Amino acid sequence: MLNYIWAFMIMTGVIYGAMTGNMREVSNAALNSAGEAVSLCITMMGVMALWVGLMEIAQTSGLIAKLTKGIQPFVSFMFPGIPKGHAAREYISMNIIANVLGLGWACTPAGLKAMEELAKLEEERGKPAYLSDSKGVGGKRERIASNEMCTFLILNISSLQLIPVNMIAYRQQYGSVNPAGIIAPGIAATFVSTAVAVVYCKVKDRRRRA
Repeated sequence: MLNYIWAFMIMTGVIYGAMTGNMREVSNAALNSAGEAVSLCITMMGVMALWVGLMEIAQTSGLIAKLTKGIQPFVSFMFPGIPKGHAAREYISMNIIANVLGLGWACTPAGLKAMEELAKLEEERGKPAYLSDSKGVGGKRERIASNEMCTFLILNISSLQLIPVNMIAYRQQYGSVNPAGIIAPGIAATFVSTAVAVVYCKVKDRRRRA
């Protein structure tokens, strides 16, 4: 769907530029934007390499393991249906920690592994992995999202961030006087979004169990 939206916007801009005699400006904007995109990607690669490296150091030193153990009470509160010692708990914890540290890209592998383990947990419970006789896009059968999967996805989207690394890098790239000035507003905004997500998940979970 997004591909169609972007294609429509691009075509609209090109047609409007041709009709108003501004094709030169459209061409220059396209070339300049392409150059800025490459420059931004290089900047983000450097930032992410730095933070992923720091995460590796933290993991090797045992800091990640201590943080993972420290947030287990929160994981148990949000995911009471996941047995203690299950692999999904570790991946969920790593994903939450990476999100809190603002490493949105770095937390993706842990998030995917968490979803895989949650799917395995559903199979262990004897629940069907697919809706019977239900066809989705392209004729493929649609997966059933478990309660834990939905909760994890909501937390992942609304996650608290102490250091919004990506936004700081964007602001620095585009000439912000104080790129790190977004830290305090970011903490406040993501704290509210996370609190709302936690309340929403627990209310929906209570209603489902009722």
